[in-house]
Amino acid sequence: MKLYSDAALAKILDLEIFHQISAVADRLGVECYVVGGYVRDIFLERPSDDIDVVVVGSGIEVASALKKELGKRAHLSVFRNFGTAQVKCRGMEIEFVGARKESYSHDSRKPIVENGTLEDDQNRRDFTINAMAICLNKDRFGELVDPFNGIADLQDHIIATPLDPEVTFSDDPLRMMRCVRFATQLNFQIEEETFDALNRMADRIKIVSGERIEVELNKIMMAPHPSIGFEYLQRCGLLQIILPELAALDIIEKRDGRAHKNNFYHTLEVLENVCRQNAPLWLRWSALLHDIGKTKTKRWEPKIGWTFHNHNYIGAKMVQDIFRRLKLPMGMEMRYVQKLVDLHMRPIAIADEEVTDSAVRRLLNDAGDDIDDLMTLCEADITSKNEVRKKMFLENFRTVREKLADLKEKDYKRLLQPVIDGNEIMELFHLTPSREVGVLKQYLKDAVLDNKVENEREPLMRLLMEKAKKMGLEKQES
Repeated sequence: MKLYSDAALAKILDLEIFHQISAVADRLGVECYVVGGYVRDIFLERPSDDIDVVVVGSGIEVASALKKELGKRAHLSVFRNFGTAQVKCRGMEIEFVGARKESYSHDSRKPIVENGTLEDDQNRRDFTINAMAICLNKDRFGELVDPFNGIADLQDHIIATPLDPEVTFSDDPLRMMRCVRFATQLNFQIEEETFDALNRMADRIKIVSGERIEVELNKIMMAPHPSIGFEYLQRCGLLQIILPELAALDIIEKRDGRAHKNNFYHTLEVLENVCRQNAPLWLRWSALLHDIGKTKTKRWEPKIGWTFHNHNYIGAKMVQDIFRRLKLPMGMEMRYVQKLVDLHMRPIAIADEEVTDSAVRRLLNDAGDDIDDLMTLCEADITSKNEVRKKMFLENFRTVREKLADLKEKDYKRLLQPVIDGNEIMELFHLTPSREVGVLKQYLKDAVLDNKVENEREPLMRLLMEKAKKMGLEKQES
């Protein structure tokens, strides 16, 4: 990582907007600093359009004056209850706030705020790498103010708090999630004393809202290597509180010399595998939860060993409660994860034996448009250390994908849905919605899925009449 002189930092900040902020601040006679993530990202050489500016005085006053300076090309939003203002201009968002100091009560993460100095403001920051500031006033333009040596922690890839970490996390327990999130996103180590405080203070996370935790979890999930974050969460005790179903997988039981694998670390391996495919968020959640039902379904069978029968079905039922508790969306996203958790064993069962057309047609019918994501999840789930067995599964998966591609090319939705539907069955036999209608519909569907007949009216009608006759139903004349 580069070490920048004040002159070099001034050059990096040589954007027109910073000089305009500088001029406004000098005219109003207040100190003004760029702080937080934007400064951190300068040293990490990461692009950022979100700029936080601390004013030793009124941030709203500086933002309002800047808006007048910029004219119609800028938009100003003022949040007087919070003492902040935002200026949007040329694709950048600049947040202005007055320097402040904070104090907290034990049962709330909402601080009591007072006006403060730059030192007060830096003291209240969550981590040393986020507590650096660069002066924007003309006579000190580009000067780095780094009282906690955050630049050294950036160089050493360390996440540490500016003050006593126990106080930092007790004041605002969400910082514990942010600590893990930054370590995950940046692939940094959590400093030992800071990590020990995570262990001691984990229970404080209970006063944080599910919505806040969800945001941090999703940011961890979308990091290049989310398993880093979930391993930290497990080791420090946070996972047992926010996602105990996942934490419970971190166990190996042994009987008669036979042990099952650690399903927690298997899950992290599967998650990493789907991330290598640039998986979107909800496919990553599906990977994280795919074996969530194994704790409830684990059984010891002396002749077989450890079994987890129906863990996919039980896991899919658990998804709804997990999503509700974590304030994750309860609509199509939740149903998608449920579907993939429920179906994730199907392609493996197909690939473990001869890949039949019937099995592939049924799989495609049940997975629908999510079939490619399901196959990605199932391929990621092959973590066996037996290379011969692993190669066999992956070869069979390739055959499954070829058959799926052929079906999709032929318009599987038309191929797999019988041309005779429930309404026509009711009309033919003068039935109301009933068990008999369901039986006949399923009979025709099974025939189509198993490719026993072409999906055409004449052969399906023959089958329908034969089945109806066996059920004692007669076609009604219209």
